[in-house]
Amino acid sequence: MNGIRDRLRGKWRITETGTWDNDYLDLVEPAFIAFDPPGGDSAFRFGVVVASLDCAYSRTDVGFDFHGSDEGDEISGGGWAAFDGPDAIHGEIAFENGDDTTFKARRW
Repeated sequence: MNGIRDRLRGKWRITETGTWDNDYLDLVEPAFIAFDPPGGDSAFRFGVVVASLDCAYSRTDVGFDFHGSDEGDEISGGGWAAFDGPDAIHGEIAFENGDDTTFKARRW
């Protein structure tokens, strides 16, 4: 395990995106992105989107591919996340043939 993976481990509350407002983000449950959480897999959930992450950690950030669903429709894409401080991250989520958005999150 490298340092960035250890520092990112856990659940992060998505607080803002460049595309969707908070009412949509928290439509079903509070929006989050999780990296190797205890007892779970890396994933994100916001609005009606649910996806599993396949992560690749570098010394300074994490890149990921994702697969999941958006209201039952299959989705995939990629993204990345990096630290803004000890308890804040920012990054990007890009849907294959679809929307791209930036996001901000804080440790949950």
